Amino acid sequence: MTTSYSFRAELWHNPGEAGWHFITLPAEIAEEIREETVLFRTGFGSVKVTADIGGHSWQTSIFPDSKSRSYLLPVKKAVRTAARVSAGDEVEVRLALQSDA
Repeated sequence: MTTSYSFRAELWHNPGEAGWHFITLPAEIAEEIREETVLFRTGFGSVKVTADIGGHSWQTSIFPDSKSRSYLLPVKKAVRTAARVSAGDEVEVRLALQSDA
């Protein structure tokens, strides 16, 4: 069985040369993911997921963030463009954990 989560959160832009866009997972979901993935996280704590925003799905990893004590979901340009979202927008996110890591 695949564990999945749905939530709303703000898409934000990390200033800097790379210009990555992220969504910070809600704290309660991050805690559940930490407990659920203890056996299949990578060495630095990332977790493979399938993400969906606005009907546009992609495979990626979420990464632990010590500042927010949560996970960060990177949102690539192709997904932002297809879903017509930009930094500052609150978006509906669906995540499915991939335990085959």
